[in-house]
Amino acid sequence: MKEASRVQAVIEVLEEVWQDGKPADGILDRYFKERRYIGAKDRRFIADTAWRIIRNRMKIGEALGGKLTARLAAALEAGGDDPELIFNGEAYAPSPLTAEEKKRLAAARSFDDYSDCALNECPQWLTEKINNPRLIEALNDTAPVDVRANLTDREHARDRLRKEGLFFAPTPFSPIGLRSHDRINLNNCMAYQDGEIEVMDEASQLIALLCRVKPHHKIIDYCAGAGGKALAFGSLMHNDGLIWAHDINKERLARLKKRAERLDITDIKTIDTVSDKDYTRFIIDAPCSGSGTWRRAPDAKFRLTPEKLAEICRTQAELLEFGATHTAENGWLIYITCSVLPEENEAQIEDFLRRHPEFAPLDHRKLWQETLEMPLYPFDSEKWLKFSPLNTKTDGFFFCALKKSAERL
Repeated sequence: MKEASRVQAVIEVLEEVWQDGKPADGILDRYFKERRYIGAKDRRFIADTAWRIIRNRMKIGEALGGKLTARLAAALEAGGDDPELIFNGEAYAPSPLTAEEKKRLAAARSFDDYSDCALNECPQWLTEKINNPRLIEALNDTAPVDVRANLTDREHARDRLRKEGLFFAPTPFSPIGLRSHDRINLNNCMAYQDGEIEVMDEASQLIALLCRVKPHHKIIDYCAGAGGKALAFGSLMHNDGLIWAHDINKERLARLKKRAERLDITDIKTIDTVSDKDYTRFIIDAPCSGSGTWRRAPDAKFRLTPEKLAEICRTQAELLEFGATHTAENGWLIYITCSVLPEENEAQIEDFLRRHPEFAPLDHRKLWQETLEMPLYPFDSEKWLKFSPLNTKTDGFFFCALKKSAERL
């Protein structure tokens, strides 16, 4: 593709992303699937440029005078010193810049009076909720590629990847994880195709380990989605035991079967209705804002609204109530989000405990140290764990294990 055609492709992607209706990664995937003629180098240019603009959306918008357009963002970021050479109106190239666009571009190139929100790339209302500029900045960095070893040990998986020219280092906390800071397409990786590795952020790996599932447990991954946690449990138990998986979204849950086949996980069964009340591990990987995953989905913060967040919080509270009635005595009710917002995390747990004296948090320091055999404890509280790019170099996750006991009533 010519340079101008690449920039036009970036514009087309951004125009859809900035409608703030669908995730950017899905938009890019569909764009390339519908245009299989685009070569690997061109795909990389388009994707890298689009993501760079998305990560700097607020700064670019302010530099352009508060009116963000895909054309001007692409001209500013990818148009070079003379964008008129790119915006030339030829076939497959962007149409020529108007006089007004040229004026705005010229002003943007010398703009340096950014607001604090733009510098942090976070809307004002979310900046105030998080109230931690360092965390907000870290959540706008690019995330590494984390994978976990599946039904094999980590060193074997690492050697297999190395033979394919892919170099991963052990994750600092998870004993089953590997990490690469390079951009890697695993679709053509044989270790991935053969099911020896699975993409999974280190925090999510650690949470799977901390659930302490055992073959004799009655386990349900209640908000399973596409089954990431359930698949990890199957690997940790080496297919010895049974894991029930449930999700209200049947389309997402349907993906679990194909994933399980690739990973050779055979001990998962999906369930439409949950009625049993004796689960020893009732695991709620709750729907949430996804604010902890902004490193991977920086566009998500612009799809979130105060109204959506309030609705999410109501759903989370309802899920905890449901889980409480279906957890066995001495069983664990486990609450997980990929959020850094307090109202989705510790506030939910505190409200729940006020209503349910039969539950109490485990000692999470002890759980961490005994599970991982690691003295280092990078968290501030023993009542729950709050992962983040600052303390664990992972996505932002919240984990709280609550034990049910009739003696507390």
